[in-house]
Amino acid sequence: MRLKRFTSIGALLFLLLASAPCLPSQTPAPQQHRATSTPYTGDLSIFETAGRDERLHINKVMDILAIQPGKDVADIGAGSGWFTVRAAKRVTTSGKVYAVDINPEAIEYIENRTHKDQLHNVKTILGKADNPELPPDSIDSVLLLKTYHEVADPVELLQHLRGSLKPGARVGIIDRDGNGEDHGVNKKIVLREADQAGYRLLEEHDDLVKSDKMDYFLVLEVK
Repeated sequence: MRLKRFTSIGALLFLLLASAPCLPSQTPAPQQHRATSTPYTGDLSIFETAGRDERLHINKVMDILAIQPGKDVADIGAGSGWFTVRAAKRVTTSGKVYAVDINPEAIEYIENRTHKDQLHNVKTILGKADNPELPPDSIDSVLLLKTYHEVADPVELLQHLRGSLKPGARVGIIDRDGNGEDHGVNKKIVLREADQAGYRLLEEHDDLVKSDKMDYFLVLEVK
């Protein structure tokens, strides 16, 4: 009798479960990406304006990022290679500069430029929107110059970048304030995204880049 009773209870539970309404499976919501500016694809020579070195204080920028002979540097969003060639001369033949861009025309432009200038310590990389495709544990210093507002997947890109950084590496971001779509992005958003990607703010040198109509110069390091 006891066995029969247990069997009846089990059958009742089975019927109740079978008749329960099916709930939709819980799937994570897709990540929301903020607005970004369309990457520039026009005449690359516009970046070679006279007096830009002085307006941007590029030698001081390189000092702050500890770009010295023998160091390995990444220029992310390299464009015409304006910063690439300056960093390549600073690190000398004992260092290396990785010129990263998602635009194949920019990569070709930089390759032609560095060949003409006989800069043999520059390596070009065709990156992705979420990954600079840099080799692991290879980079001492990084600069994103007027580029961050164009990065479609900023958190993912910074996360991928972490694996390429040597201990103590410095990551510089120079940009202007904006809403993301107007070739600028608010500094607070940059810091928030950097925090999400595992970085902390090390230094700020905003006044240094004001003459070049930039609003901030942030120096980040891995937490």
